Amino acid sequence: MTKNFRVVFLTFRKHYKLVPLEVFKKDPYKTLISTLLSSRTRDETTLEASRRLFKIAPNVIRLNQLSIREIQHRIYPVGFYKTKAKHLKMLSERILKEFRGKIPLTRSDLTSLPGVGIKTANLVLNRAFDIPAIAVDTHVHKISNLLGWVKTKTPEQTEKELVKILPKKYWKDMNRLFVSIGRQFNTRKKLEVFLESEGLI
Repeated sequence: MTKNFRVVFLTFRKHYKLVPLEVFKKDPYKTLISTLLSSRTRDETTLEASRRLFKIAPNVIRLNQLSIREIQHRIYPVGFYKTKAKHLKMLSERILKEFRGKIPLTRSDLTSLPGVGIKTANLVLNRAFDIPAIAVDTHVHKISNLLGWVKTKTPEQTEKELVKILPKKYWKDMNRLFVSIGRQFNTRKKLEVFLESEGLI
């Protein structure tokens, strides 16, 4: 079956609304930290917590100077804030010691950092370094399945399948567009109605 990639991306661009954490794109440090904080947390909550943290820790050196308790205080109430505070402290130490204070720009180096998984690494590559990568979250996973592009049960499976079938020129835009649509049509039924109305399913 021929996949309707071009039509889907044109349609999603037409309906795009800014994803909150996109405000940090092009800044590798802020993109990494805010994306790490975003796991199991609403984007609006993550954005507020990130801004509170960045006021006193605008770079990795300042972050490293904070205690875990100070980090916790700044990022609360993001999900698992105590664990994330520990990860941020360890992550800052690793970046200063092993990467000379620079955010690494390979997936393997990024995923070697505490608390950084594949999705976070791909988002950092994408948003901060303009390197093509497919970052699959629940929105990308759900919509890709509804479109019939994949038949998968987990985001990890979805990423593997999308890498095989999706032309590389679409990789950089995929997460932001699919997340935007997923946020706007935030139930399966609403998504189905939208996709049907646009002739995509």
